[in-house]
Amino acid sequence: MLQACLNGSRTAEEHPALPLSPERLAEDAADVAALGVTSVHIRPRDVIGALTLVGPEVATTIATVRAAVPGIEISVSTDVPGNRAPLIASWAALAAGRPDVACVRVAEPGWRDLAEALHRVNVKVELVVEAPAKLQDLPAGVSRLTVTATRETAESLLSVVEPLGLPVLLYGRDSDAWPVLDYAAVLEHHVRMGLEDTLHLPDGRRAKNNAELIALARRRQRTRAPS
Repeated sequence: MLQACLNGSRTAEEHPALPLSPERLAEDAADVAALGVTSVHIRPRDVIGALTLVGPEVATTIATVRAAVPGIEISVSTDVPGNRAPLIASWAALAAGRPDVACVRVAEPGWRDLAEALHRVNVKVELVVEAPAKLQDLPAGVSRLTVTATRETAESLLSVVEPLGLPVLLYGRDSDAWPVLDYAAVLEHHVRMGLEDTLHLPDGRRAKNNAELIALARRRQRTRAPS
């Protein structure tokens, strides 16, 4: 799987093509879906542009993206300040505005409670592992393990998550984004790419948009995978 991470917590000042509104996210999702992407990871914003988990605001973003790309997996992050469990509980009534998957960072205090809150509202859990951690007895609903790594730390982190037997998505950020993508492709793990992770192409040039990053990532994934 190649997942497109469309915006992250970046601001409009960082890149002119960064999609922040529901409409712009839907446009980018349609563009990357045409390139073969089957999963998008997005960070919904409120009316003033702040990251949000508030039910109606999440629902507006998810429903707009889903209308543009029916059937694609939509993932969101729970990495937002504040008391998140009650906000997630409100997602139970969102129907088409509810995400399919939500990421939970294992490094955060109370991550198990957050994962359980997501499971109660029928949202699959994607655990994000950034450092070695004890992951025995995973909470219900965990469907994927996402490893945030550098090329130097990837092997040791994979040694922690691979024995758990769940699908693994491996990615890096900024200068590590392309080297880690190449390494993950060789290992045939899931990968991701987009303006959340890097604003640049491997040669250092600024990427035009998410579609340019995804098109190149798809080519590299195919050429580096074992034949």
